[in-house]
Amino acid sequence: MTIDRGSERAQRDRATAGRAAEALAARFLEGHGLRVVERNYRCRRGEIDLIARDGATLVFVEVRLRTGERFGGAAASVDARKRARVLAAARHYLARRPDTPCRCDVVLLDRLDAERVEWIRDAFSE
Repeated sequence: MTIDRGSERAQRDRATAGRAAEALAARFLEGHGLRVVERNYRCRRGEIDLIARDGATLVFVEVRLRTGERFGGAAASVDARKRARVLAAARHYLARRPDTPCRCDVVLLDRLDAERVEWIRDAFSE
């Protein structure tokens, strides 16, 4: 059996870049007055990169990093399937917090550069 070390390395590199993108997004949002309360919330149906508070509103944040335009850039990667998984995880998180106002935001990064952050508030909903 042959182990493909190249794909393992690529997977580790993507995970490292993803963590860096989430950290950059968290700093960006905190700089704009939000308070990050949870990172990488997971349940069986999905994952939320960041959960923040914007006053009384809970904000579920999807962070997308794309370093090239080959597949349409960061915005194109938030497809219907990804939105459904974020919304399912958000419903799970809210089950213990009924009547909490919330929204789903997206932070787009085309590279790990604090100068090039695009923040889309209330990007999608049910």
